[in-house]
Amino acid sequence: MAVRMDAPAPLPPDVLASLPPAVVAWLEYLIARVAELEAKVAGKKSPANSSMPPSTTHPHDKPSTIDKPKSKRKRGGQPGHKKHERDLIPPEQCQEIVPCVPSECRRCGKELQGNDADPLRHQVWELPEIKPIVTEYHQHRLTCSCGCTTCGELPKGVPTGQAGPRLIAFAALLMACFRQSKRRAAHFLSTILNQPASAGWMVLLQNRAAEAVLPAYNELGEQLPQERMLNIDESPTKEGQTKAWVWTFVAATFTYFVCATSRAAEVAKNVLGETYDGIIHCDRARMYWCFGRLQWCWAHLKRDFQAWIDDPCTTKQQLGRDLMKQTKKMFALWQKVRDGTLSHGQFQGKMTPIRRRVESVLVRAYVDPLTETTVKELVEHIDNLWTFVEIEGVEPTNNAAEQALRHAVIWRKLSFGTQSASGSRFVERLLTVIETCRRQKRNAFVWLTEAVQADFHRAPAPSLLSGA
Repeated sequence: MAVRMDAPAPLPPDVLASLPPAVVAWLEYLIARVAELEAKVAGKKSPANSSMPPSTTHPHDKPSTIDKPKSKRKRGGQPGHKKHERDLIPPEQCQEIVPCVPSECRRCGKELQGNDADPLRHQVWELPEIKPIVTEYHQHRLTCSCGCTTCGELPKGVPTGQAGPRLIAFAALLMACFRQSKRRAAHFLSTILNQPASAGWMVLLQNRAAEAVLPAYNELGEQLPQERMLNIDESPTKEGQTKAWVWTFVAATFTYFVCATSRAAEVAKNVLGETYDGIIHCDRARMYWCFGRLQWCWAHLKRDFQAWIDDPCTTKQQLGRDLMKQTKKMFALWQKVRDGTLSHGQFQGKMTPIRRRVESVLVRAYVDPLTETTVKELVEHIDNLWTFVEIEGVEPTNNAAEQALRHAVIWRKLSFGTQSASGSRFVERLLTVIETCRRQKRNAFVWLTEAVQADFHRAPAPSLLSGA
C-alpha cells in the first residue's frame, strides 16, 4: 500500500549553494518529474470522469477497494438462489421416444415383465442434419409456327438470384446483428448450413436485404418529426477512408439510425426538419443547440463533476464535490419517481432546493476568472438542465440513446466501419430493424424474412411502427 507523504520544507539557499552543481541539477529534475507524474495520475481519465466508453476498461480492472473487506462468499451461485433449468417438453412434441425397459432384476437376476406407468423422463436435444432446400425451375422455351420463341416465366415471387427470403434474412442478420465479417459469414453458411457461399455473394445478399427494408425504414423516417421526445446521440466510424458518424434517434416505440459523413447540425435537420419543436435528450454538443427544447444528460454532467473532483486544483475539487452532492440527491429522488413511490408534483417540490443550490454553485464559479468553459455553458443555458423537472415524462439522462448505440459501437470496433456508401445504407437500415424489433419484442428474423418476401412479390412491406 502506497503512503502519500507531505512535501518537506524547501532546502535553504545556503544548503543548496553548498551542494555540487550536478546534485542540484538532479534534484531539480527529480522534483519536476515527480510533479509531472502526480499531475498525470490526478488527471487520469476513465469512464467515471470522462466521455470514455465503459468498453475502454477491462471488466476486471476494478478500482481499488483497500478499505472494503474481502467477501468470504465463493464465486458462482449462492445457496438458496433460484435454480434455472430447461423444462421437459410434452412427449407428443418429441420426434422419437425410446423405451428403456430392464430385462432382469438388478439384485437376483430374475426376469422382469410389464411397464412403468410413470417412467423417469430424460430428454436429449440435438441439431438436425442441415441441408439446404433447393428448388429448381425449368423454364421451357418453345418455338411458334411463326418462328418466334417464347420462354416460360418464373412464378410470381421467385427471386431471380439463387437465395430465398430466409437465406437473405439470415445472412443479413449474421453480418448486422451477430457482427460477422463477409468472409466469416460465408464460412458459416458453407460449413454449418452446407450452403455454398463467398464473401462477394454476401455483399449481394446484404444489398438485397437493404433494398427490402427501405420502405419500412423510410416510414420511420417520416414519423420521426412527429415524435414529442427524442433521444439523440452519435458515434464516430469510417466510410472507406472518410470519417463518418453513426447517428441514433430513439423515439417512444422505435429507433432510427443514420450513417453520415458529417457530425454537423445539418444531419439532424435533414432527418427532423428545420422546424422540429419536440424535446431532445442529448449531451452538450453544439450541433443540437439549434433546436428548441433540450434536456442535457445528467449522466454526462456527473462524469464532468467527477473529473473536477479528481483534478489536482483544489478549487475544481470543491466545485465538483458541491455539484456531485446535489446530483446524487437528484438521482435518489428520480429513482423514487421511476418506481412510483413519488409523484412528479412531489418531485418538483423536493427539487426546488436542489435546483437552487446547483444554480448558486454554478453562478459562483461563473464569475471566477479561471472558470472552465463547461461552467459557462451550463450557466448560459441553464434551462437545458431542468426540462425533466418542468415536464413530466422527460428523463434526466440520455441513456436510451447510448444504450441503442452500444451495438453499433461494438460493430464499428470489430469491422472498422464500412467500405462504401451502399455498406453504410445496409448498416443504418439493419441497425434500425434490429433495435426496433428488440424494443417491440418482435422476432427480427421473422420480420426481415417477411420484408424480403414482400419485396419479391412486389407487395407492401411490413411496417415497423408499433401498432401498424
